Amino acid sequence: MVVVDQHVLWTFFASLFGFLLLYTLRCNNNSNKTKTKKNNFPQESAKETFADGECRSVNGSGTDVIIVGAGVVGSALAYTLGKDGRRVHVIERDLTEPDRIVGELLQPGGYLKLIELGLEDCLEGIDAQRVLGYALFKDGKNARLSYPLEKFSSDVAGRSFHNGRFIQRMREKAATLPNLQLEQGTVTSLVEENGAVRGVQYKSKDGQQHKAYAPLTIVCDGCFSNLRRSLCNPQVDVPSCFVGLVLENCQLPLANHGHVILADPSPILFYPISSTEIRCLVDVPGQKLPSVADGEMANYLKTVVAPQIPSELHDAFISAADKGNIRTMPNRSMPADPHPTPGALLMGDAFNMRHPLTGGGMTVALSDIVVLRDLLKPLRNLNDAGSLSKYLESFYTLRKPVASTINTLAGALYKVFSASPDQARKEMRQACFDYLSLGGIFSTGPVALLSGLNPRPLSLVLHFFAVAIYGVGRLLLPFPSPERMWVGARLIWSASGIIFPIIKAEGVRQMFLPATVPAYYRARAPPVK
Repeated sequence: MVVVDQHVLWTFFASLFGFLLLYTLRCNNNSNKTKTKKNNFPQESAKETFADGECRSVNGSGTDVIIVGAGVVGSALAYTLGKDGRRVHVIERDLTEPDRIVGELLQPGGYLKLIELGLEDCLEGIDAQRVLGYALFKDGKNARLSYPLEKFSSDVAGRSFHNGRFIQRMREKAATLPNLQLEQGTVTSLVEENGAVRGVQYKSKDGQQHKAYAPLTIVCDGCFSNLRRSLCNPQVDVPSCFVGLVLENCQLPLANHGHVILADPSPILFYPISSTEIRCLVDVPGQKLPSVADGEMANYLKTVVAPQIPSELHDAFISAADKGNIRTMPNRSMPADPHPTPGALLMGDAFNMRHPLTGGGMTVALSDIVVLRDLLKPLRNLNDAGSLSKYLESFYTLRKPVASTINTLAGALYKVFSASPDQARKEMRQACFDYLSLGGIFSTGPVALLSGLNPRPLSLVLHFFAVAIYGVGRLLLPFPSPERMWVGARLIWSASGIIFPIIKAEGVRQMFLPATVPAYYRARAPPVK
């Protein structure tokens, strides 16, 4: 047996402990230096412009994310990722204040997402108006549909505002981050190498051609995107157009509520966008509109639309039509059908659109940003394009509860609310109005879905067919007849024909059984490289 001197043994353990302590301290020191470099990253070192106009990483420390577009989605996303420490380069075609007739109503569910992103203060100082629900009008009758806000703080409600003012406030807030660069320029194409997107080619404000590179490029350049074709299968439908007016010197019949008129041939919307202005959006089916320049549109508004709106708004509506400041915009819908591409991601209206009748676009967009932020947070870097692309496929499944609920409801409600010569569709429209007028769960349930407060697709389907069954009951009571039974059967068939194609486009499996989609579980195992 070998006897080891205890002094030798203690000397060995002391040396080993000292070595481990020195190694740990050295690693921490290097880590702190790295963090200091990252936190003190100067904006000008994010890129270097070479003779060929290319912006490339300098010493391996370049931009983390390029964002194409600085609308609602681009600005909110830029601030969110920048706040998390990412080095962000935003390229926007026009940094002046936008002037649009949509994107002016934020549902309560969207407002909650805005709070979650730390952007709720962007609604201050722009004369934004609180919205507490809807007023529904049909054939001289009306129903009040309040948001179910009892479980939330008093500040939580919908908001309506000038779209451009809201966007400018978010751009200003994003621009305060030292690791974020906001640049005016027009992105003309994506830069691809070996099947992966490495950055973008763009023309700067002075007309010079440039290339910018980053591990991840997020395209959110709106409904007119010229970049989405390589990133998704765009199947754009244009069921109607909005004709926009601004009414002044009048009050809505129900203050702090959006107003929906079930008119012929399709709905009319009213909601406040400031303390003195009310936005009116007249839906006109199809893509062919009366001419604004020749006065045909003003005549259409005064003779066809004006007789159908509430008397409190009639004179202001006629005055707005006479002023001639009439704006039009096609209403697009496009289901999300992405092509997962290493190094790139689509978001916002460039990726997914629904009919704007329900005002759900910004709620979907802000919810998508929260999902993406949470997915990217655990990643130390984004340089492994292949692994990152596989991981981000979970984004398309995780966004579904909110997105598919609002998308399906928007498409279905537009078809139900539009007039039709078909007797079954007429009965469905009346049944929907009467169902919502019942109050209680019959109104709060659908309104919770519409507002983004209850993003449950199954609940949507149950309420939709409850409306259809309620309509059949109205037909069969008190005494059924063969004719009424036939209309009732066609009502159920018509309801199925409205909602099932929308659900199919959204994806049945992702919508109702997301846990069965393999990509769903990738969010639990982020790439560690």
